[in-house]
Amino acid sequence: MTRPTVLLLGGAGIGAAIAAAGWGLFGGPAPGIPAFAAVRAAYRPSDLALLDRHGELLHELRLDSTRRRLQWTPLAAISPALPAAVVASEDRRFYRHRGVDGRALLAAAAGRLRGGPRRGGSTISMQLAAALDRDLRRRDGPRTLAQKWRQVRVARALEARWSKAEILEAYANLVTFRGELQGVAAAASVLFGKAPHGLTEAEAAVLAVLLRAPNAEPDAVARRAWALREVQGSAATPDAIRAAVTRALAAPRGTGPRVALAPHAAARLLRRPGPPAPVAPVRSTLDARVQRVAIDTLRRHLLGVRGQNVQDGAVLVVENATGAVVAYVGSSGDLSSARHVDGIRARRQAGSALKPFLYAQALDAGLLTPASLLEDTPLEVPVTGGLYRPRNYDEQFRGLVTARAALASSLNVPAVRTLGLVGADVFVHQLRRLGFAGLTEAGDYYGPALALGSADVSLWELVNAYRTLANGGLPGSLAMRDADVTHPASRVYSEAVAFLVSDILAQRESRVATFGLENPLATRFWTAVKTGTSKEMRDNWCVGYSERYTVGVWVGNASGAPMRDVSGVTGAAPVWRDVMTWLHEATPSRPPRPPSGIVRRRDEWFLAGTEPAGAPALTGGQPRILAPVSGTIVALDPDIPPARQRMVFEAQARAVPLRWVLDTRDMGPAAGPVAWEPTPGRHTLSLVDAAARLVDAVGFEVRGPRSLAASPQIMGASTSEIGQAVLGSFAP
Repeated sequence: MTRPTVLLLGGAGIGAAIAAAGWGLFGGPAPGIPAFAAVRAAYRPSDLALLDRHGELLHELRLDSTRRRLQWTPLAAISPALPAAVVASEDRRFYRHRGVDGRALLAAAAGRLRGGPRRGGSTISMQLAAALDRDLRRRDGPRTLAQKWRQVRVARALEARWSKAEILEAYANLVTFRGELQGVAAAASVLFGKAPHGLTEAEAAVLAVLLRAPNAEPDAVARRAWALREVQGSAATPDAIRAAVTRALAAPRGTGPRVALAPHAAARLLRRPGPPAPVAPVRSTLDARVQRVAIDTLRRHLLGVRGQNVQDGAVLVVENATGAVVAYVGSSGDLSSARHVDGIRARRQAGSALKPFLYAQALDAGLLTPASLLEDTPLEVPVTGGLYRPRNYDEQFRGLVTARAALASSLNVPAVRTLGLVGADVFVHQLRRLGFAGLTEAGDYYGPALALGSADVSLWELVNAYRTLANGGLPGSLAMRDADVTHPASRVYSEAVAFLVSDILAQRESRVATFGLENPLATRFWTAVKTGTSKEMRDNWCVGYSERYTVGVWVGNASGAPMRDVSGVTGAAPVWRDVMTWLHEATPSRPPRPPSGIVRRRDEWFLAGTEPAGAPALTGGQPRILAPVSGTIVALDPDIPPARQRMVFEAQARAVPLRWVLDTRDMGPAAGPVAWEPTPGRHTLSLVDAAARLVDAVGFEVRGPRSLAASPQIMGASTSEIGQAVLGSFAP
């Protein structure tokens, strides 16, 4: 029987024997190794970073939920304490070997033969080889002999092509420190809240020992870090090490972003279609300080009206001169049931927020002056399916009012009359020029309600349109990156018209009729501002500008549910005021100077050539019939005696002697309202002058009990329902 031969070799001999055996089994040419520059270029962070205009981290957008690694960190940007601690802990002869430490391998093998604990013999270069080659990474157990040998060969090839500094830099960026934290940038940021260059010796020691035992208990980590400190001769104190261990192990391991101040802006800037997502941080025009103030202000005021069914809001702050966005708060965050809906881009009914552009159009066309008198009286406008009856917010009518007061006090009836002067098609065209891209239909589609904001707009569009007024009529586009800032296009309004509208929106005395002198729209510095509330209080708007900024606020519900007793002046305006006040704590806001083409008469501004020579005249002074409007259908109530049912004829006659003619019968002077007992049938009401010349005429129909029964609009209605329809009270 042949006895086996046992060779007792020294360390070098065993290493040579292992190498010879490995070459015989797995020999061949050296494996291909990527260049250091290629590895660095292929690196992709798990989080895309959005920076503000000052370089401060504003938001992180998580793209890879399996691991967290931030930007690649050059070795020069890492505290020297970390490489020193890692070398002392993982590979003490790193600077003396060429990829493989034979002594460490032998020590590990001998320990296993003696039944001691497993001890890794892998060098930093071998660990980096495993990080670069997927086939070399551990799966469910230890690496096979073939994998181990390939790891050795890759490590040696790395040492042949890369410098020691490049190996250390790549290792520091690719190694996993704890849990999902890959790379020194993620580890330093999440565990210690600092950049890699700020790591102390105690923190570096903790990170180094976490490489080998990421799930160790705090006492074990502290004990090993102290032992490493003694090996290094570090100056870290026991208290410093304990503090570093406590902070690192208390850090959350979740996958959420560290900083999340601008989720909707980040989604637009970091997840844009087209080329692959950027690797380097994206610098925006936003200001982190203003963003925080806008978020806090919105949340505080929404909590105050939460009991009135208010969940959502949005705030947009831009610079007038450049269009650069300073704050972009797309939602109320955790207060919202739809926090991912971007309230800045969502389109909703504008309410009265469109009125400044309507009056600007009328001023620009010479149809109005700020002193023109408009009627705030009951109005009926025939529309498809019935009559449109605009009403003011407070259900009151004020008779004759100036255009200045009508706009500043946001009166609805004068606005509808003004739209009649301007024309709905003309107004829609102008709104498109201002950037309201959602208005794709003709003016007839929106009807007279367009004057009161029936069109759907976004806060983004609305703020940019108000910025046009702030810039003297020059339009432009908003931008969230410096590269996207554009120069103004051709004028939408003359500088003089923009000045008139701004002056009206800035004068608190002009808004007294609706808002009083003290309200959230009043600031101690110059601002021009307008509110808006959509139908059934579904949307609140407040948009206004100072010398430097335009601020827009939307308050409502992303679901479209109505709020309870919350108008623009109570919902959105307080948010607008507080944000604007913060912006101007140390920055003045001066009123614009009157441009050329503006004159002052009787304490009012006018476009040159439109100033009055005498007393102000009633706008639309042409005599006409005010009531009834053409197309009115009057239904007589069979339960009310005919003698008690009356129609009222009313004309805008001024001092001109005019008379009523119903069909062919003279009804007397039109100097005041006339009550007429209606008779069934179709009628023509005419307004004639002293020479019997026709001035105006309207047609209407009166339906009695018999005609009601035959009418397809009335058939099947109850007596009470018919009664409710008396005298043309059809809803719009």
